Amino acid sequence: MIRWTWAFLDRPVDTFADCARFWAKVTDSTVSAPRGEHDEFVTLLPATGPAWIKVQAVDGDGGIHLDLDVDDIPAAVATATGLGARVVAELPDYTVLRSPAGQTFCLTPAADSSDLGPAPVTVSTAPDGTVTRLDQICLDLSPHDIDGDTAFWRALTDWTHKPGRRPEFSRLRGPDQPLHFLLQRLDDPGPAGAHVDLASSNIAATAAWHESLGATRITDGEHWIVLRDPGNALYCVTSRDPYTG
Repeated sequence: MIRWTWAFLDRPVDTFADCARFWAKVTDSTVSAPRGEHDEFVTLLPATGPAWIKVQAVDGDGGIHLDLDVDDIPAAVATATGLGARVVAELPDYTVLRSPAGQTFCLTPAADSSDLGPAPVTVSTAPDGTVTRLDQICLDLSPHDIDGDTAFWRALTDWTHKPGRRPEFSRLRGPDQPLHFLLQRLDDPGPAGAHVDLASSNIAATAAWHESLGATRITDGEHWIVLRDPGNALYCVTSRDPYTG
């Protein structure tokens, strides 16, 4: 059902331009011309292959939401709501929903089939040769919500579900998609959230490069480093193969 996945980086209006430049730099992309009633949307355009990252200026703190391209929006909405999603808004070209745990996502129209094909492995290379790829959306879920939203996303996507290397993680991967989903069980109760992960050939080098571009290093984990971008949004650089995830 899902033809393409988009990572939508929702960032505060006052840091929107800085965030767009930052994420374009670290993904080796260029920022598209702005669009929308208030020039609030841009797409990050890779040097080759189709785009999969967009940035939106929003009121408030921002966050992450997903756009899922489908062939038949009404049918996809019926499927999603049948699985427990709630409709937030219906617009002429897309529908906004929330997962059972409250994660926002949009069902959007798929491109013409002639434009579709396997997702290329589009990596970025830092000045020191370190290779990275923004390839993962981490869905951060409370202990109360993890089972319900895992079941929801498994059924909605019909992707392959596998356990992670730690018990609090599991992963959904779909064929020919630029992004896969990591489902993370948090330790404490709280609302659903999400952040992006970048696979890196050298997480320490990547973190240092990102800091030089305006990111703030927060903490070091077992196989990852947590940072904040110029819009104060958390993201992770993870020790995974950028070419295979």
